[in-house]
Amino acid sequence: MMTEQRAQLIHMARTAEQAERYEDMCQFMKALVNSTSPRVLDVEERNLLSVAYKFVIGTRRASLRTLDSEQELKTGQKSLNDEYKKQIEMELIKVCTDALDLLKLLIEDNTEENEARIFYLKMTADYYRYLAESVKSDQTYPEKTLEYYTLAQALAEKKLDATHPIRLGLVLNFSVCYYEILNERKKACELAKAAFDSAISQLDTLKEAEYKDSTLIMQLLRDNLTLWTSTENEENDEEVYDQ
Repeated sequence: MMTEQRAQLIHMARTAEQAERYEDMCQFMKALVNSTSPRVLDVEERNLLSVAYKFVIGTRRASLRTLDSEQELKTGQKSLNDEYKKQIEMELIKVCTDALDLLKLLIEDNTEENEARIFYLKMTADYYRYLAESVKSDQTYPEKTLEYYTLAQALAEKKLDATHPIRLGLVLNFSVCYYEILNERKKACELAKAAFDSAISQLDTLKEAEYKDSTLIMQLLRDNLTLWTSTENEENDEEVYDQ
């Protein structure tokens, strides 16, 4: 039975989402996780947690990409830009650390091999990937990224259908990890293509409730494959799609 405090935190998280106050949304979800024992979230609560941190981290990732794409600057301007980038990197590290601390607790309390555990393992890998793409001086981040994607992938293949949106989203992000973080482009293409082909072959079994999410991720897989396998884009700097 839902406690009054839990119901209030969920209500406030939904309200913060509607108001596009994602930093507040993170705080409400953080309080929810920390006030729950054992730390078990339902599907809506997991999605609220994911959305909250995704929007907060997304703005930092976009800011860093913009600064990285700046044209050649004068010495003084470059120094200012580098200082500004460090500030944003510190913000990104803090957001990722907060998310990873929560996910560690959720993984510890969700030991059953099920959809929830896969969700948390994937999300953990995602936040290590965000660190790896932005803080290139620390080589533990790519290692942790690969570790958690591998764990999530093995469990997803065991427990989820090839068309399940969580499994497809996991493969989408894992393939991006291979392409952008680990520089294993052939592996990225093989992983994405195998997942896309497997999902296509089972499309007639796709549940109606999952159809929109699954087919959208399949399209993103195909878009990435098109970009990655095009000889014209061999050295392309276009942004790839992840979830």
